[in-house]
Formats: sequence, structure tokens, C-alpha cells
Amino acid sequence: MTALSRHRALHAIWDRGPGWRGALASVNHTDIGRRFIITAFAFFCIGGVLAMLIRAQLATPGSAFVGPAVYNQIFTMHGSIMMFLFAIPMIEGLAFYMLPKLLGSRDMAFPRLSAFGYWCYLFGGMILIIAMLLGVAPDGGWFMYTPLSSKIYTPGINADIWLIGVTFVEVSAMAAAIEIMVSVLKVRTAGMRLDHMPLFAWYLLVTALMMLVGFPPLIIGSILLEVERAFGWPFFDATRGGDPLLWQHMFWLFGHPEVYIIFLPAAGIVSTVIPVMARARILGYGWIIAAILALAFLSFGLWVHHMFTTGIPHMALGFFSAASALVAIPTAIQIFAWIGTIASGRPQLKRPMLYIFGFFVVFIIGGLTGVMLAMVPFNWQAHDTAFVTAHLHYVLVGGFIFPMLAGAAYWLPHFTGRQPAERLGTATFWLIFVGFNLTFFMMHMVGLLGQPRRIYSYPDTMGWTLYNLLASFGSFIMAFGFALFIIDVALQIFLGHRTRRNPWRAPTLEWAMLLPPPSYNFASLPPIRDHDPLESDPDLPLRIARGEFHLAQPRNGWRETLGVDMISGTPDQIILLPGNSLLPLWTAMLAGGFFLSILGGVYWLAPLFLAAVAVCGWRWAWTLGHRDDVGPQDAGCDIVLPTQGETAGSPGHWASLFAITADATLFATLLFGYAYLWTIASGWPPPQLMSPGVTGAIMATLALAGSSLAIRRAGLLQPAEASRQVRLGIGMALQAIALALLAYEAFTALPPPTSHAYAATVAMLFSYAILHVALALLMTAFAFARSRAGYVSNKRTADVRIAAMWQDYAAVVAVIVLLVTKLPVLLA
Repeated sequence: MTALSRHRALHAIWDRGPGWRGALASVNHTDIGRRFIITAFAFFCIGGVLAMLIRAQLATPGSAFVGPAVYNQIFTMHGSIMMFLFAIPMIEGLAFYMLPKLLGSRDMAFPRLSAFGYWCYLFGGMILIIAMLLGVAPDGGWFMYTPLSSKIYTPGINADIWLIGVTFVEVSAMAAAIEIMVSVLKVRTAGMRLDHMPLFAWYLLVTALMMLVGFPPLIIGSILLEVERAFGWPFFDATRGGDPLLWQHMFWLFGHPEVYIIFLPAAGIVSTVIPVMARARILGYGWIIAAILALAFLSFGLWVHHMFTTGIPHMALGFFSAASALVAIPTAIQIFAWIGTIASGRPQLKRPMLYIFGFFVVFIIGGLTGVMLAMVPFNWQAHDTAFVTAHLHYVLVGGFIFPMLAGAAYWLPHFTGRQPAERLGTATFWLIFVGFNLTFFMMHMVGLLGQPRRIYSYPDTMGWTLYNLLASFGSFIMAFGFALFIIDVALQIFLGHRTRRNPWRAPTLEWAMLLPPPSYNFASLPPIRDHDPLESDPDLPLRIARGEFHLAQPRNGWRETLGVDMISGTPDQIILLPGNSLLPLWTAMLAGGFFLSILGGVYWLAPLFLAAVAVCGWRWAWTLGHRDDVGPQDAGCDIVLPTQGETAGSPGHWASLFAITADATLFATLLFGYAYLWTIASGWPPPQLMSPGVTGAIMATLALAGSSLAIRRAGLLQPAEASRQVRLGIGMALQAIALALLAYEAFTALPPPTSHAYAATVAMLFSYAILHVALALLMTAFAFARSRAGYVSNKRTADVRIAAMWQDYAAVVAVIVLLVTKLPVLLA
């Protein structure tokens, strides 16, 4: 097969198809990544316009540009858009676009999940934007502190829109986290050991793990607050046993790791661009990985430094202050490695490097002010002033925007296949750099003079006028810079000259392909031996195009890529990826119907949409797999491998494990809320506790244990398919019994959930357990149906094994709920 015929055959398999239907149905990672990036940048532009409105209002004292009600919506939407609709989705888009190219793969592990995540992100974001256009945008700040956001103080749907829209977007983020983790760990080219991965892949892997563990606290907090607003369950109402500070704990359990979730991928760009621009290998590869892991670990122990003024005990103040200062060490390790790499090479002052230097200046200033705010006495003085706002922007803009602009300058030739205009890019940098520093340095100064955050006006006698005027002037200079950036990109796309392959002479695999990239990425998947493969073998792109490596021969219309051992990178399976489909779009639309029915108060309709989502999910999963054993297949280079459906460590198995990890974090946060209220809130324990009877709890526990045993044995190799189906049937019957017993306990043994936070929290725990037992029952029913239809065999047991995992988790959850709710009653 010639290179041209191979290209045509692979393109026919991997292409998205013609017309609007092909565009909507595409699940190719390049298409999905571009959509995320373009959509996130569009939201960035909207958030930027809102920032200009804020600065126009604050430019002069006593301004009547907008009133307080509109101003509250503007600054709330600015923060929410930048944090939830721009920063994280931009990371996801870059990850989806770049990871398979960096890892020597043809796509992500779950292409349809990527597409589903995009549609959830788009629809959730549109809920917020449409609400803003209708004048009912959230107005309680992007952190939605209670009791301000409770029903009594925000009686309209403004707060509900934030809770519903952000939760919908977080569904997308969780899907992306699972997708990224499985793809980095399992979907790499042959020989790419963990210590051979590009640093950018390491950064994204750790970021995805942080998303997996960091986002569930916000999700469960949003659910609790929405349930309180909709049904009156008093989780945060101090008059009925709740505590408003519980919301702050849940929010900042997400909110502080969120800062590092944003920073780490941007730091990955810095670690990618600097060695190329300096013409030198990165110094301290292993030290940088250790610093990434340390930063991720430490970031989860800092959330209370956002709450130093809320009455935290002195010992806790000291602990969290020390931890906040300690986090500077792994950051400094990375900065010194970057500076050492620049010093050891021959740096070229091209556009990407300009933004890197801008990053160094801005981020170091933000880091120094961060150490200042970590000190409790200074924090008490500067808390809730413009100084904190300025620090946040120096860290996030310096730690994210400038590296992302460096990445744009570096990778835009890859996206477009065109060369940039160097002079225009330089002017863009200086406008953004000067405008940013003028804006936010002035905000540092006016914050030190005592200007509070979130004020819409101020008197002219405070001495703040000049600083605010200069800050507003700088913000408009920065806006002109971003406008010039848009013009620069448009000129590059439509008028730029064709670029040659690998214009930067970079050493990583994404440059070993045609530009712009073909739909399949690589004509053959090359084995590699270090993290700079193009430097080790400059002829590698030509050999890839000739088909000298793995999976070079298209067959059966399959979308094939390699799956490898997580540690060694040894190929262990051929992954057959699903083709284009409208199912992700339909599933996201039905999920949107679920969220909108809650937002509109049409609660009876929500379960119908949820059932429709389950039907779509069933259909989605049903289209995967084969009715017959495929057997080992030739993977090229004298290697024969099984397909992923006939192996124990398939991507689906690992995706379920990571999904359970995220789910367990959400459950742990719910348990934390229960323990926190029991310890801190007034009126605990209430006089009316749960019924002390344990018979139903014991019977439910036995039924769940029996179900787990039956389903797990059904996943073992069996001589007859009938035996497997019998065991699955027994498992389903026991699940149904346990479900009925848990529902009986929840509805008969509890006082009304509106009466006290104890009853509301216990009701939520039981609801969580019931939901997961029902989910395990649905998955077991799916495995049973697949077995009867011939999709399960002695080799193809993935459906049963995944159902067993979720059943085990549901059983553990139910037993923990019964223990934490029954034991206090028995011991009272």
C-alpha cells in the first residue's frame, strides 16, 4: 500500500462525513478540541466585555453607568464565565486536541464521551448567557455564598440559574477528567513509558486527577443548595440546624484546587515551549514531575486560607497558613528548572518566548502577593479588598492567560497550517502586557488603601479616584491587545503562507504529521524510546507516512489505535474506537431538559428526562462491542494483540474505576457535611432522631452482599452462558429487595426533611444510596440483556465486570449510610 492510498483509506474511516449532520455527529478528537477552544474563547470575549463594563463603572466616583442590581449581575457573570466557561473548558479543548498527537495515538479513549462533554458544556454555558440577556443572571458573586444566595435573600431564579448551569458544565468537566486520565494512561504509542511521556501529558494527567477529586465538592454543594432553595431542606439555614459556613467549606474544597487545576496545564505549556525556544532539553525532568505531584497534593490542604476571617481556631489558622506558604516550594522548583533551561540553551526571542517572559514577570508578582496573603495578620487586613482581586488576576492571568497565549503562538501553525505575522504578534503582546500590569497593579494599590471588593460606587473623598481611573485606562489598553490578537489569528488563517512541517524544529510527536493534521493523525503508530523522539530520529515523520510501524494497514472499517501497559508502555491490546454518532448530542439535549425542568420548577418532568437519558445511555453502550469473539489481531511489527473487549484491563474498566473515584469523593464530601453539622451547628443532635430499628438495615446489607457475590461470580469464566444469566438474575432480584428496604427506611424512619438539617442530611444520604443501588440494578440488567443477545462470552466479560464494580460500590455506600445514621441513634 502506497502512502497516498493509505492516507485515503484511513481518511475514509476517520473522516467526520459531509454536511451539517457530519459536523454534529463528529466524535474526532481534533474536531472536538477545536470546538472547545473556539467556544471557550467566545465565552472569554463575553467575560472580557463584562470586565470592561466593571471598569467603566469604577473609573470615576459616584458613577451612574449602571445601577447596583445590574452591576451585581455583571461582576458575578464575569467571574463565573472566566472560571467555569473559559479557563477549564479551554484546558479541556487543548487536551483533547493535543494529547493523542503528543502520545502517538489516533484519538482519545472515548471519542463519544468527548463529544457528549462538549455539548453539555455548550448547553450549560448557554443557560447562563441567555439568563444574562434576559436580565435574570446570577447576582450573588461567582462563589454564591449563603445565606445571601438562599431563597429568602435571593427569591428569584438568579441563584438557581448559577447552580443549574454550573452543575451542567461540571458534568462536562468530569467527563473530560475521566477521558484525559484513561487516554494518558492507556492510549499511548508503543514503548512510551511513563518516564518517556512529554511533560505536557504529565501536567494534564495530574490536572485530570485533581479535577476528578476537586470538582465533586462543588457539585454536591450545588445540589444541596438547590434542594434547599427548591424544597426547603435546611442544610445551610442556621435557624433549623444548618450552617452557612458549610457552603464555604464545600465551595473552597473545590475552589482552591481549581486555581492549580488552571495553573498546571499552563505550566505544562511553559515546560513544552521553553526547551524548543531555548534549543535545549528541559532541565530536571524528574524534579518537575515530583513538583507537579507535590503541588497537586498540597493544593487540597489550603482551602481554609480563603476563610481566615470567618472565626477559624488559632491552631487551624497556623496550619493552613504554613501550608499556604509551603506550596511556593514546588512552584519554585518548576520556575528554577525553566530558568536553568533558558540559561543552558540559546533562547530565541520569538513570539511564544515573549509571552513566556511576560508570564515570568506577572506570575512571580502574583506568587509574592500570594505569600503575603498566606500570612494571617496581613490577610485579616487585606481580606475582601481590591488587593485580593488583583492577586487573583496576577495569578490566574499570569499563570494561565500568558502561557495560553504562548501556546497559541506556538501551536497555531499546527492548527491552521499557516505561518503567523511576527510584527503584529509582538504589538499584541506589548498591548496586553502593559494594559494588564497597569490595571491590576493599580488595584493592588487601591486595595491597600482599603477599597473593598464588589462595590459598585465610591465617594470622591477616599483617595481612590486616580488609581481606579488608571486601572480602567489600562483595562481598555489590554482589550485592544486582545482585539489585535483576534485580528492576528484571522489573518493567519485566511492570508498566512503555508507553513512547513515542524516549523519550530520541536522534538515531540505532534509535529511528525501533515499540517493541518489529518483526521487519523498518524499513518502508522511509531514505537519510541525517549521523550524527544523527533530529536532522536529526525526521519521518523517519513517512516510513519510510509507505514513502517504499528496498525499501518486499514481493515474492516475499524478505527484502531494501540492500548498499552500503563507503566512500561508495552502494547497489550488493540482499541477499536466507535465511529461518528448523534447519540452524544441527543443525550446532552435530554440532560439539558432534565436541568431546565428543575430550573423551571416543573419537577414532575425531571424524572422523565432522566429516564430518557438512561435510555440514550443504554442505546449508546449497546452499539459497542461484538456478538462474536474477534480474536487476536495483527498489530504490525510482528505483534499480535487482542482487542480491548477481550482483555481484562480495557479502557472501559479503568473509566469505571475513575468514575467511582469521583463518585466516592462526592460521597465523602456529603459525609463531611453530615459530620461538620453534627460537630459545629446548633441544635445537634435534634430531639427527634431516626427510628432505631435495625432489622431492615441488616436485611438490606445481606441482600447487597449476596447481590455482589452473585454478580461477581457471573463475571468469572463459565462453561455455559446460562449459568452466567442465572447469577445475574439472582443479583438483580437481590438488588431490587435491597432497593425496596432502603426506600422503606428512608420514607418511614425519618422525620420530615424540612424540619431540621439532621433530617435533611440523612434523607440526602439515603437518597444517594438508593440512587446508586438503582444504578447498579440498571447496569446489571444491561449486562443480563447483553449476555442474552450474545455480546458476552468467556472472553468478552467487560459488561459483567463493570456491573460488578458498580454493585460493590453501591453496597459499600449503602452499608456506610446505614452505619452513620443508625449507630448514633442506637448509642443515644
